[in-house]
Amino acid sequence: KEGIDWEVEEPDNPWSYIGYWGDHQIIYLQKLLELSSDFHPSRLKEMLRENIYCYANVPYRIRPFDKLLADPKNTVDYADAVAEEIERRVAAMGADGKLIAGDDGVYLVNLLEKLIVPLLAKLGNLVVDGGIWLNTQRPEWNDANNALVGQGLSMVTLYYMRRYVHFLQGLLEDESDAFPISREVGKWLGETADALSGVRAQLSAGPIDESQRFDALTKLGQAASDYRETVYAQDGFSGTVDQSIEQVNKLLDDALATIDHSISVNRRDDGLYHAYNLLEQRNHSIAIDTLYPMLEGQVAALSAGVIEPGEAVEVLEALFESTVYRPGQNSFMLYPDRDLPDFLDKNRIDGDRISAIPLLDRMVADGDDRIVSVDAEGTRRFNPDLTNVGELDARLDMLAADYGDDVDGAREAIRELYEDVFNHKAFTGRSGTMFGFEGLGSIYWHMVSKLLLAVEENFFWALDAGADAGHVQRLGELYYRVRNGIGFNKTPEEYGAFPTDPYSHTPKHIGARQPGMTGQVKEEVITRFAELGVRISGGTVTFQPALLREQEFTADPVPFCYLDVDGQWHDVTIPPGGLAFTWCQIPITYRLDDPSEPTVTLIDSDGKRDTRPGLALTEAESAEIFARSGRIRGLDLTINREMLFNE
Repeated sequence: KEGIDWEVEEPDNPWSYIGYWGDHQIIYLQKLLELSSDFHPSRLKEMLRENIYCYANVPYRIRPFDKLLADPKNTVDYADAVAEEIERRVAAMGADGKLIAGDDGVYLVNLLEKLIVPLLAKLGNLVVDGGIWLNTQRPEWNDANNALVGQGLSMVTLYYMRRYVHFLQGLLEDESDAFPISREVGKWLGETADALSGVRAQLSAGPIDESQRFDALTKLGQAASDYRETVYAQDGFSGTVDQSIEQVNKLLDDALATIDHSISVNRRDDGLYHAYNLLEQRNHSIAIDTLYPMLEGQVAALSAGVIEPGEAVEVLEALFESTVYRPGQNSFMLYPDRDLPDFLDKNRIDGDRISAIPLLDRMVADGDDRIVSVDAEGTRRFNPDLTNVGELDARLDMLAADYGDDVDGAREAIRELYEDVFNHKAFTGRSGTMFGFEGLGSIYWHMVSKLLLAVEENFFWALDAGADAGHVQRLGELYYRVRNGIGFNKTPEEYGAFPTDPYSHTPKHIGARQPGMTGQVKEEVITRFAELGVRISGGTVTFQPALLREQEFTADPVPFCYLDVDGQWHDVTIPPGGLAFTWCQIPITYRLDDPSEPTVTLIDSDGKRDTRPGLALTEAESAEIFARSGRIRGLDLTINREMLFNE
C-alpha cells in the first residue's frame, strides 16, 4: 500500500545489506508475459507503444565498470542524498515519489522500452560461454550460494534469457515502424547491439578465446556503465528518440545466437548442464572454471525452450542417475551431498610448496609466523588471522619494512599458494558447509516442483511439435517419476510431516521443515491444470488430456461439491468413468465413453445444452469463462481412452 520498497542500510545492524537479485527478474516476468499472450493475444502488442510504464527510483548506485572489475564483491553504494530527496517527494505526493520524475510528474515510457531494459542490464554482465556475472552483491534466488557473488557466473539466468529473447522476437515480428524510447536507452541499445554483432562474428569464426571474452564483456559492460552514470547524473532521462525496429531485431538475433552458443558449450560430460561457473580475471583475459552440477541448472536449461525432446529425455535420465538424486526420497537435492573435511584437515601446506618460495622458507626457518605458522605437530598452515586474500596482501605490505623487495618478488607465488590451499573462488557459501536450509543433502521442494513444471512444458512442446512418439511417451513417464517423489505422494512417515502441507525443504537427517505457502504451491497448481488438459493459446481454451491417466477416473458414482461464480454451493454426482474439477469456477466433467469423436457440451445460464464435436471452445466462449460472467455454467466433455496418457 506504500508502493515499491527496497532495503536500506542500517549501520548498527550487521544483517543490513543492499544489492540486487537477478534471475527472477527475467523468468517470472517471462511467465507473466506468456500468460498474457495466451489469454489475451493482442493485449501486449497494443501496449507496446502506450506510455503507461514507469521506472523505480531506487537509491542504489552501481559503480562504474572499471570499479566492478577491480572489486566485483563491492559494487553498490547507497545514495543517501537521493534517499532523502525521495522521502521529501513521498511526503509531498505519496508513493509516486518513489518513481523517476519527468516534466509533468512521473516519467512514462512504452512497453517495448520496459521489456528491453532488463535484457540490456543482463547483457551488460554477459561473459560469453560462462553466463551472467553475479556482481550486484547478491547471489540469485538461493542465498545459500551467497559466496558466489563477485566471481560467479550464472548460466541459470542465461537459460531463462534464451526463452525471453525468443518471446520478444515473436512479439515484435509484425512491427515495422520506429518506436520512441528514452534517449539514454537508445544509446545503450545501440552500443550493446554493436558489441553483440562483433561477438557473433567471432563465434562464427571459431571458439572464442579468453582475451576476446574479456573484450566482449568490456564493451557490453562499459555500455551499461555509461548508461547508468548518465541517468544517475541527470536523476532521470532527457527525452526520447525514434528507435528503429530493425536494430532491435538485430540485437535480439545476435543475442539469441550468442546465448545458444553459450548453452551448447555448457552441456556437461555427464549429460547435465552447468548451473554456475567461475570467472577468473587476469591480464585482460577471462578464464572460466566450472562447479559441480546443481538441480536449478537442469530446471533452467529444460525451461529455456532450446532443448530438443530427445535431449530433454537424456538430461532427465542423467539427472536420475546423478549424485543430485536422493533415492531414499525418490527426489532431488539442490546439489550433490559430500563429506566435509575435518577442521584440522584444512589449511595444510605441503613443505615442498614452502621451500619453493624462498621468502616463506626463510620466514619459517626464522620463526616468523606472520604468514605461515607451524603447529605442535609440525604442520605448516597459513596464519589464522588471514581470512582472505585482501588481508594476505595487507600483511605482505607490512613485511616490506623487514624483507624489502623480496616481498614483491614472492607476492604472486604466495597468493597462488593461498588460493590453492583454500580454493576460495569455488566456495559457494552455506550450501557447501551447512546441512539444513538449502544446505548439503537438502531437498528444496520449490525447485523440485519447478522441475516438474519444466518436464511438463517439454512434454507439451514435444507433443505440439509432432516429435517422435517415443520421446513424448518417455517425457510423460519421467514427469510422473518426478511427481511421485513429491510430498503428497508420500506417507507421513516418509515425508516427515502431513503430506499435503507445503514445506520448504527436507534436510538429509530429518523430515520436511519450514511449513508455509512456498512457491511449490504455485507450480503445482499450474502443473495440475495442465495434467487435466486445460490449455490456453490465442485467447481460446482447448482440452487436451494427453497427460491425464485413466486411474484418475471414478469406478463408481461419487459426490462432487463445487462453488459457482455466484458464490453458491452445488452438489452433483460424478458417474462411473467420470472425472470432475472446476476452472474459473466452472464445473468441468470428463466422461470416458470411447466415442468415435470427442465432444464438448456447453451448459448456459438457462440450462440449455449445446453439444458439438471437438474439445475446443471459441474465443468468445473462452472470454466468457475468463471473465466468470456466469453465461456458461458448466462443460461436459466425452473423451476416449486413446487420448489419455498410457503408462
